[in-house]
Amino acid sequence: MEKIPHHIAIIMDGNGRWAQARHLPRVAGHQQGMETVKKVTIAASDLGVKVLSLYAFSTENWKRPAQEVNFLMDLPIRFFNKFVPDLVKHNVKVSVMGDISKLPAKTQVAVQDAIQDTADCTGMILNFALNYGGRDEIKRATQEIAKEISTGQLNPDEITEDTLDQHMMSAKLAPYSDPELLIRTSGEQRLSNFMLWQVAYSEFVFMDEHWPDFDGESLKKAISIFQHRHRRFGGLKNK
Repeated sequence: MEKIPHHIAIIMDGNGRWAQARHLPRVAGHQQGMETVKKVTIAASDLGVKVLSLYAFSTENWKRPAQEVNFLMDLPIRFFNKFVPDLVKHNVKVSVMGDISKLPAKTQVAVQDAIQDTADCTGMILNFALNYGGRDEIKRATQEIAKEISTGQLNPDEITEDTLDQHMMSAKLAPYSDPELLIRTSGEQRLSNFMLWQVAYSEFVFMDEHWPDFDGESLKKAISIFQHRHRRFGGLKNK
């Protein structure tokens, strides 16, 4: 079998447009998108992916209408209540990056319970980006490093890329902190502030399907595109 990327990150885009095309409220798209998360998680696990990072709620998503935000805050509760037994069955471990302290208390509880309930799983890591922003992550990492310098724990001349890596929210995903493949659905071609540090050498695959239409076969198609890319990392030969 050709190489399966260890870490796949997905910007799950198009829930609202999927719903509007069917003359449904936007939240119906988010509800269907939750079902897609289930299908794609199992498909990725079965393929041998080590980490699947999903952009679930960005620091900018708070700007959306209150009704939609409230629905999005309820989705993790519904998802984990229904799906954690399946995650455990497939040996999938839940991880979260982002400032979850800003989420509603009941959402925080659902997230922490899911992390705890899957803590002993040793298979794929399902990493949700919740209240996450790439620039915010870099800012926080910089602040932490600045504090270490101010207290004498770190010399500025000793700062390396590894130093930054270790202070990113994705550090707990090591050795697979950086996605090899980034997928964005719904035809859009931008990063939207997602994992800006980590995707420096990721392969980008943009799919036309709206996220609710994405499935295991769509994932395989994106992986096939990845497998036919020539990754040189700035050099002349593949590595």
